[in-house]
Amino acid sequence: MRVGMFLNYAGGFAEVADEVGELEAGGVDLVAVPEAYSFDAVSQLGFLAARTSTITLASGILQLYTRTPTLTAMTAAGLDYVSGGRFELGIGASGPQVIEGFHGVRYDAPVGRTREIIEICRATWRREPVVHDGRHYRIPLPAGEGTGLGKPLKLINHPVRERIPITVAALGPKSVEQTAEIADGWLPMFFHPERADAVWGDALAAGTARRSPELGPLDVFASPALAITERPDDVLPLVKPQLALYVGGMGAKGKNFYNDLVASYGFAEEAARIQELYLAGRKEEAVAAVPDELVRAISLIGPASYVAERVAAFAEAGVTTLAVTPLARSSAERVALMAGFRRLVG
Repeated sequence: MRVGMFLNYAGGFAEVADEVGELEAGGVDLVAVPEAYSFDAVSQLGFLAARTSTITLASGILQLYTRTPTLTAMTAAGLDYVSGGRFELGIGASGPQVIEGFHGVRYDAPVGRTREIIEICRATWRREPVVHDGRHYRIPLPAGEGTGLGKPLKLINHPVRERIPITVAALGPKSVEQTAEIADGWLPMFFHPERADAVWGDALAAGTARRSPELGPLDVFASPALAITERPDDVLPLVKPQLALYVGGMGAKGKNFYNDLVASYGFAEEAARIQELYLAGRKEEAVAAVPDELVRAISLIGPASYVAERVAAFAEAGVTTLAVTPLARSSAERVALMAGFRRLVG
């Protein structure tokens, strides 16, 4: 199993690069750089590429709507080049709060757009003239929609790899099914090993049945919080604010993917209560309403022996990459925690 870490939005690039260098020396396989309404992920990934030599660098995630498909392909090829073939492209739809609220772009057809973007990226990396006549993207732009002067072009540079791995962040059944069919990796959020098959098993099976053998097995990412501690009850509350934000605040009632997910895990009443409190502005009460049982299920928090048991449960559920969020107060503590986790996983 690969061991990775999600970086956070805060901190200077130089300081983070120093930390990632220590993680690399400690045997961590991968770091993922998120992108919300923070600094863009690409700048930091390029900086990290120059300051590291072996660790895999992943975007976690680049949003579908904020770049054209060919720019996404160009960016991935560039990051793969400057890193010497160490980049993995993580993409996802994000949500309407960010896409429409921060970028001012309409949030629509995430499943269809994902498929077309992947097709365009792979054609671009093969240095084929980019010609695509899809429902959501038409390249070159037809004459009736522009000047009529566009013509098929191919990437000038020769990419390091024509098959850069693509991981898709997906939660809904249609999106997960498509991911299992066409992507290299799948990144679900708030992965619950004991409930994953009941929630996603049918979708994964349907997509895998149509999967090309050339793609190989699907790389399944999980991103649990990590703390190796003899006092887990003191640490569980640290995870609850993020859960309350996503379950309660990422969308209106009936239009919150994360709320639906937690409900499908068997916490329907709790999810409804968290959302009610959060949308009413009672955020502290929403945080307090997050059940400890949920936090334990989706996290790696406890003594080393317990964390090892939970790692085995994630592996049994099909996880092949654990890209964790370490709960530590300083860079030195994060590096030490990740080194211990690397040894624990083996």
